[in-house]
Amino acid sequence: MKTIVITGGAGFIGSHVVRLFVNKYPEYRIINLDKLTYAGNLANLKDIEDRPNYKFVKMDICDFDAFYRLMQDEKVDGIIHLAAESHVDRSIKDPFTFARTNVMGTLSLLQAAKLYWESLPEKYEGKRFYHISTDEVYGALSMTHPEGIEPPFTTKASSSEHHEAYGEDFFLETTKYNPHSPYSASKAGSDHFVRAYHDTYGMPTIVTNCSNNYGPYQFPEKLIPLFINNIRHRKPLPVYGKGENVRDWLFVEDHARAIELIFHEGKVAETYNIGGFNEWKNIDIIKVVIKTVDRLLGRKEGEDMDLITYVTDRLGHDARYAIDSTKLQKELGWEPSLQFEEGIEKTVRWYLDNQEWLDNVTSGDYQKYYEKMYDNR
Repeated sequence: MKTIVITGGAGFIGSHVVRLFVNKYPEYRIINLDKLTYAGNLANLKDIEDRPNYKFVKMDICDFDAFYRLMQDEKVDGIIHLAAESHVDRSIKDPFTFARTNVMGTLSLLQAAKLYWESLPEKYEGKRFYHISTDEVYGALSMTHPEGIEPPFTTKASSSEHHEAYGEDFFLETTKYNPHSPYSASKAGSDHFVRAYHDTYGMPTIVTNCSNNYGPYQFPEKLIPLFINNIRHRKPLPVYGKGENVRDWLFVEDHARAIELIFHEGKVAETYNIGGFNEWKNIDIIKVVIKTVDRLLGRKEGEDMDLITYVTDRLGHDARYAIDSTKLQKELGWEPSLQFEEGIEKTVRWYLDNQEWLDNVTSGDYQKYYEKMYDNR
């Protein structure tokens, strides 16, 4: 029986990955390792918490000794590493926490895995360390477009035939790193350590860089769940700058499918970009969310547009991110399953149908954080 540790498994993306592995691989033992910080919530996994192949362990990934003991006691075969501090705004306020968790935490896992796996007769055979990262490590893309054509425009620069783009360039697996925020710098550092452990010690590692995720169970400091909740309560919708920044969006269940596929079939020492071929300006996403929430709440569609409130732009706010997932599509056959409007509809319905979950995670400390971030901008 294979034993797989999934770090950050009580978080947004992690809980979807844990659920997928527990349901699809009853012959695996899945250990969900999470510190349960503000964004970790075991309620995300209530539907599988009693499964015989699932186990939760509360642990800080920076605790090297505890994780090394777990590697030995549980005879861990693979690690899928999602645990991270991930909100850019928080990284600007507190970069030290991001460096500790994202860099030192990753290094702690790598070293514990190295010591345990190298102690085995088979050493690294059948083992895998899979590190999930972000497209933000690449920096920002330009918003240049062909003369005489206004964006978004259809491009053949990626493998998607209908990719509506806001620029001619895309992030490739070969794009040089150029992080601009403390968050992306910390993730870049962790990526480099993972690759160094392959190059130096021969550890079988894989790194993936993904675009913005959305979907159920996302903590409402992130744009889409934040705005769904604010629209429901008719609270202002804080939009950075003019809302012109462009992001590539991916439904979280599609990301989980990609992770499962890459873990089993991806090549050791490779990098794979995971994106949605789905670029949107922030302001346009917000308008889609408003219309969808209004319609599903029985309001006049678009009546809450007046909640849009422009606030001072984020420091170092990158203009555009856009991933080209051609390598993943061609080599492993993965592609997104949902169109964005379909994914947004599914996402909004989930949050409106799970108001108790949303109310629970938006109480207490979150309210203090929200007021600090947005009330005086």
